[in-house]
Amino acid sequence: MIMLLPYAVAALVLSVIAGGLLSGVDRIVTARLQSRQGPPVLQPFYDVFKLFGKTHSVVNPWQVFCSFVYVTASALALLLFFMRGDLLLLFFILTIGAVFQVVGALTVNSPFSQVGAQRELLQMLTYEPILILVFIALSMKSGSFLIADIYRLEEPLLPSMPLVYVALGYALTIKLRKSPFDISASHHAHQEIVRGVLNDYSGPQLALLEIGHWLDVVLLLGICSLFWSTGVVGMIVLLAATYFVELVIDNVCARLTWQWMLLRGLCAGVILCVINLFLLYAV
Repeated sequence: MIMLLPYAVAALVLSVIAGGLLSGVDRIVTARLQSRQGPPVLQPFYDVFKLFGKTHSVVNPWQVFCSFVYVTASALALLLFFMRGDLLLLFFILTIGAVFQVVGALTVNSPFSQVGAQRELLQMLTYEPILILVFIALSMKSGSFLIADIYRLEEPLLPSMPLVYVALGYALTIKLRKSPFDISASHHAHQEIVRGVLNDYSGPQLALLEIGHWLDVVLLLGICSLFWSTGVVGMIVLLAATYFVELVIDNVCARLTWQWMLLRGLCAGVILCVINLFLLYAV
């Protein structure tokens, strides 16, 4: 695994570029679906550079620390993925970043940030059990939680775990901050101007959170790629189709309440995973 470190670091640097480009494609596709011209594909990079150039201003010093922890956790989780490490360790690192994003929002007295932080916790309560069950299903097929063992499989996982992949779509929609589950923050103006958990961040700290989100997007798509790790063409087709479906869902669905997300979203994801796990165990 140590031998993969130089390649993993290079892939991490490229992931920042890939995440920014995906964000640009996201904006363009969303604009086209809404009959708008949309910004250039490089607009996310322009926005981040502009944020880094703004005056350093924070409401609470804890926000600085929390933003650094969030982007560091996202980078470490993605680095571990490229090193083909342990899925459970990856999950815990990713959770640490999400927790500190909530802590940063809770350190200010703004009601928008407070409500956003509470909703972010509800989102974590929804998608984290689904991710755990997805990782358990992957380990059942590969024999361990190591990503390296998944890449050694001779057959793709998707045909034997379609329900698990659908359940992963729930978690993916939440983590990508897409409708109908973008209740703590929205990446597009078609929902609201106030961004909830990100409302009181500005300047370099907001830029770090944006970069952290790009890395999370790449990581989540990387997890999706494990379901077709036996061929590059099939993997690309699967990821492209998955991301396009997420964009379509984002633009055709209105935001739902946190009660709907927690009860129905969590129940649907867990039930799908449990059914697929039972089928894997029976076979």
